[in-house]
Amino acid sequence: MKLSVLDLSPVGTGVSPSQAIRDSIALARTADALGYTRYWFAEHHNMANIATSAPEVLIAHAAAVTTRIRLGAGGMMIPNHAPLHVIEAFRTLEALAPGRIDLGLGRAPGTDPVASSALRRSDREVNHQLVELLAFEHGEFQPSHPFAKIIPMPSDVSAGVIWMLGSTLAGAAIAAQLGIPYAFAGHFAMSHAVQAISHYRTLYQPSRAHPTPYAMLAVTCVCAPTTDEAERLAAPLRLAIVRNRTGQRGPIPTVEEALAYEMTPDERLIADEFFTGAVIGDPAQVVAGLTALARDAKADELMLSTLLPSLADRTRSLELIAKTLPG
Repeated sequence: MKLSVLDLSPVGTGVSPSQAIRDSIALARTADALGYTRYWFAEHHNMANIATSAPEVLIAHAAAVTTRIRLGAGGMMIPNHAPLHVIEAFRTLEALAPGRIDLGLGRAPGTDPVASSALRRSDREVNHQLVELLAFEHGEFQPSHPFAKIIPMPSDVSAGVIWMLGSTLAGAAIAAQLGIPYAFAGHFAMSHAVQAISHYRTLYQPSRAHPTPYAMLAVTCVCAPTTDEAERLAAPLRLAIVRNRTGQRGPIPTVEEALAYEMTPDERLIADEFFTGAVIGDPAQVVAGLTALARDAKADELMLSTLLPSLADRTRSLELIAKTLPG
């Protein structure tokens, strides 16, 4: 079973955002040493408990301190960026870390409308931007197009492996039509995962680079020596989700704060919905749960999202899983 890591640089109480960024680089090195397949950095803006706002910068630094693991954006949010800039940035990364770069593309802005405006978000329809980005990468502009003579640099490398990210059937269909790998955001939309991946496989149109479909499923995952400890560590995540969804800004709370907080029925519903499909427990439980999830969803690979603010807890979670995997 192939396992990878999705990192949002979680910011907990008492942890500065800049320290969260440095912790992410340290965890990428750990994942590299443990044999995980790839390590992706998310793009979010204007969120007090998530520090990954510039994945391409994190990829560059992680590439310099790792040796084997694939590195990528999970993802670059298409509405926030000029397509030419994205292609040139990731070609530059591919030149620096040949054969190790993934460009995951998201169709949502990854933020709120005000922050989108501050990012100078394009008013153009996102699918048009996607077509333009791919045309820059593959040199597919019509001769009469005003961009036809633009040469994205460096011109002798690709922008890495391009993936489509999504949490809906629409995203699955786009990935299938383009003939590219698909990553489903099961860490917050697991109830749609099986249907979306099936939709992707059914509609898949083979491409030269990817003759067969390839689906990866992201999942919230917390592993600790005992189930009780894993559930205890996950408690702050449940409260953080509730606060995010109800407009309360702030870092991820401490375990003590989360355990002392009594959720209303509506708040419990929010947390339970987000944690649908989450795999939380001791090493044997987690590996069994991940194996079943990959089988049931027909996912070729799983990507673990472990939003624990403590680097030590996240490191231990990855270590326990890696040591328990068969083979």
